Amino acid sequence: MPKPRKEQVSLEATPYYHCVSRCVRRAFLCGIDILTNESYEHRRGWLENELLKQAQIFAIDVAAYAIMSNHYHVVLHINKQQADAWSLSDVIERWHQLYKGHALSQRYKLDEDLTQAEFEKLSEIVETWRERLMDISWFMRRLNEFVSRQANYEDNCTGRFWEGRFKSQALLDEQALAACLAYVDLNPIRAGMAKTPEKSEHTSIKPRSEKAKTAYSPNHPNQQVKDLMTFVGNPRQNMPEGLPFRLTDYLALVDYTGRIIRDDKRGSISENLPPILQRLGIGADNWLTLTTSFEKNFKDLVGSTTALSKAVEKLDRKRRPSVENCKALFS
Repeated sequence: MPKPRKEQVSLEATPYYHCVSRCVRRAFLCGIDILTNESYEHRRGWLENELLKQAQIFAIDVAAYAIMSNHYHVVLHINKQQADAWSLSDVIERWHQLYKGHALSQRYKLDEDLTQAEFEKLSEIVETWRERLMDISWFMRRLNEFVSRQANYEDNCTGRFWEGRFKSQALLDEQALAACLAYVDLNPIRAGMAKTPEKSEHTSIKPRSEKAKTAYSPNHPNQQVKDLMTFVGNPRQNMPEGLPFRLTDYLALVDYTGRIIRDDKRGSISENLPPILQRLGIGADNWLTLTTSFEKNFKDLVGSTTALSKAVEKLDRKRRPSVENCKALFS
């Protein structure tokens, strides 16, 4: 039985989550339906644009994404520090970009005078909105609702477009984060939709690669893709907020892995591991397994056995899910 979302998401355990939503219909989310020869390719743009637009409103960063034919993957980061820093006006402004809001917030935006009781009530409402603006469930719910409404209108029908719940996996440490980022970015390669990561349409790896090619200093956060969470280099003192890897290391690793897992180029990663794998202590064989079957090997919590035990304790759960796979692949 699926666990309640509150038992799967805990900022004390990790701010990083891998989410997947799948289309419930036979008809495609995107791509071309081979039975009707009808193209739904334009829907990739709907989803990609709304995903990146919505991330600018929520206190949630997009670390990676891949939009496939009947499902999509995203790796999200909850930015609580950003949400806590918003003023009451900031929260109202952001919420009104998503929803109509409340009568009191509408009056506040019009600079109408509020009584003390009304202002206190508005403050309570705004705090609820602040929590929702850093809530993955609200983020995914709105994104899926936007796409389903568009698709239903286009298909001239009603009813459910997505499966009942999106799947989420908590990424508990750097090893799990790196493996999941690559797993998501390499989805089109495994599906035969692209030959190389940098040519994968509607993925995070494509704009990252294109930007890195033209940047004077690609590892500098200010010279990376603005709509995506930036890579800020290996952990160190006074570490800025961002993904804890060098962008160039990550791009090289994903490109190299993508060429290996293509059906026409089976093989194994050489012993001359890229620096990112050396630092994380992930073996070559384990890396190939992680980047080809990440979802199959883990349930809702992913990381080393140490990180897994800590998360289980914080979430007040009795069992460590997929503990043997975590031990084997992240040892």
